[in-house]
Amino acid sequence: MTGHHQTLGILLFSGFVAVTLAITTWVSRNRHGSAEEFYVGGRLFSPLENGFAIAGDYMSAASFLGVTGLIALFGYDGLLYAVGFLVAWLLVLFLVAELVRNCGRFTLADVIVARMSERPVRVAAGTSSVTVSVLYLVAQMVGAGSLVALLLGGTSQGARAWTIVGVGALMVIYVSMGGMRATTWIQIVKAVLLLGGTVALTVLVLLRFHGDVDRLLQTAAERSGHGDAFLAPGLKYGADWTARLDFISLGLALVLGTAGLPHILSRFYTVPTARAARRSVLWSIGLIGGFYLMTIVLGFGAAAIVGPDSIRGSNAAGNTAVPLLALDLGGGADSTGGTVLFAVVAAIAFATILAVVAGITLASSASVAHDLYASLRRGRGEPRSEVAVARVASVGIGVVAIALGLLARDMNVAFLVGLAFAVAASANLPVLLYSLFWRGFTTRGAVWAVYGGLIPALALVALSPVVSGSPDSLFPGVDFQYFPLQNPGIVSIPLGFLAGWLGTVTSAELPDEAKHAETEVRSLTGAGAA
Repeated sequence: MTGHHQTLGILLFSGFVAVTLAITTWVSRNRHGSAEEFYVGGRLFSPLENGFAIAGDYMSAASFLGVTGLIALFGYDGLLYAVGFLVAWLLVLFLVAELVRNCGRFTLADVIVARMSERPVRVAAGTSSVTVSVLYLVAQMVGAGSLVALLLGGTSQGARAWTIVGVGALMVIYVSMGGMRATTWIQIVKAVLLLGGTVALTVLVLLRFHGDVDRLLQTAAERSGHGDAFLAPGLKYGADWTARLDFISLGLALVLGTAGLPHILSRFYTVPTARAARRSVLWSIGLIGGFYLMTIVLGFGAAAIVGPDSIRGSNAAGNTAVPLLALDLGGGADSTGGTVLFAVVAAIAFATILAVVAGITLASSASVAHDLYASLRRGRGEPRSEVAVARVASVGIGVVAIALGLLARDMNVAFLVGLAFAVAASANLPVLLYSLFWRGFTTRGAVWAVYGGLIPALALVALSPVVSGSPDSLFPGVDFQYFPLQNPGIVSIPLGFLAGWLGTVTSAELPDEAKHAETEVRSLTGAGAA
């Protein structure tokens, strides 16, 4: 990119950052500092607003950059991410949304402690929520680094590192100053921009092939170098039984993980009723479904128009497929149209990252303050002190996410999110479902369910090819790889459910029938909900 082109892109980046900071500043002047205001925006959002915000929270850098990159590089096998991310919302709609809204107040732990001993459950759930959030944040940091390095005309490690630091600093500002209300409006603005940009690119891709989807697919297959195998299962996950098991493991993580993501669950508390939460999910499913259908077109379009070799040359993991596609659709690297479209798409992707990291940071800082800090004190403390802790926690979480983002900056962002989904499905989903639907569930079962999924998931990732033993690992120079799969879900998810069952049946604690009945009525009717 020339200096003029870089300037245009940086101006667009700066424009969005300025708008979002203005929103944050305006909201910070109109808040009254209560925990309810900071964590859930006073529960004042409509289903439509919350639906757009959920979509903005969920359509992350993994979707816009990572999924399209994987489809462009691996064809059919890359579709698993798009299908898994979308199908997961059926589980959220039918099993989670209304019940969580009725039973909880701010965090996942609120749902579980309704019939358990509070302190051990809050510590376990809070630890798990922070872990999942940090893993998810790392993916967004990596996406930001890839984007800005491309904008600056290369793969400068220094530019990527400073970008990751800058995104971390911005997310701390958004959360500490504006809380949930500012974060929600940033996500709504980002969702509108992202959907608009995706529609425009999809139309341009289809126009390039005169609306002939079959020709688009055939051209993508020809340019891939794999022929028809590009359009069939197995290119990435079909080499041997290990790869096929990895495929199944990833699918389980993507489909089951959404219902355990802390930043998604917290969005159900921002509306006044359970009915509004359900309508929010319906809105978000429509928006997210349309978006993922378009990412499929963009992925194959990038393969057909840009070519996998050019994509890998820019970023080996495929994270820059969409910006490169925009550059070509606009007329090429030396054209004004290509420059403008590239800069706009890169700015939208950067906006996507900023909005998502704000939501995740808010959810994780809420878990630190509302669950860990509050439970480790004798008294609950005043709401203002809890909010102050949440603001401080956002700084600490930002530092950790920046450090891990620098470490993992050469990995595909969709793949990194897949790991976060696996941990969420292993540690959070079992305890959530058991708490909502198992009458005999106990405190020991809840704690064991969380740690019984969290610890194996993290341990298996540490012992997998993701961390060591291969050229693409975080530490390619060492080898302590003992687990062959890249995604631990196929092992860790059943272990989470098994540990919850085992902890309950071996517990001397008698289930509190009255509390269960109260929780059941509250979850189904909303009586007594916050």
